[in-house]
Amino acid sequence: MRTLSVLSAALLLLTACQQQPKTENATSTPAVETPAVTGKTYGAAITAEGAQPLSALNAVLGTQDSAQVKLVGKADAVCQAKGCWLTMKTPDGQEMRVRFKDYAFFVPKDISGKTVVINGWAHRETVPVSDLQHYAQDAGKSAKEVAAITQSQQQLNFEADGVLVAE
Repeated sequence: MRTLSVLSAALLLLTACQQQPKTENATSTPAVETPAVTGKTYGAAITAEGAQPLSALNAVLGTQDSAQVKLVGKADAVCQAKGCWLTMKTPDGQEMRVRFKDYAFFVPKDISGKTVVINGWAHRETVPVSDLQHYAQDAGKSAKEVAAITQSQQQLNFEADGVLVAE
């Protein structure tokens, strides 16, 4: 009888220790399955573990101006001068420029269309005309296209400390 009581108590303790389902509050970011992305890293060594899809960025930022985040998406354009920045298209069609922390590393110039994982800080900022013109020159735009840039723009930008480019 004593053995039965000990077994019952042990069973009760084990079931009490089972994880209870979590309820998600309104401010949390929905859980997403981490994509299986492998490839070459540039800058700090990173993996795809914990990466949010680019489409989750607005939810992650909320009303903040900046947030530390790891994102996965497609590289749209890359600086053709050195590989010193890349852009990614947000779900609403806007470009998010990804620069590299402390100008410490570059990415290959031929990764447009490839899946990338970026780790660092996303932020909203006003980009001055001079920077926009510089980026246009780096992208290989004509002098006429560069000269047509006459107003600063509100943009989402990203400072990456590491980039993983999918194979």
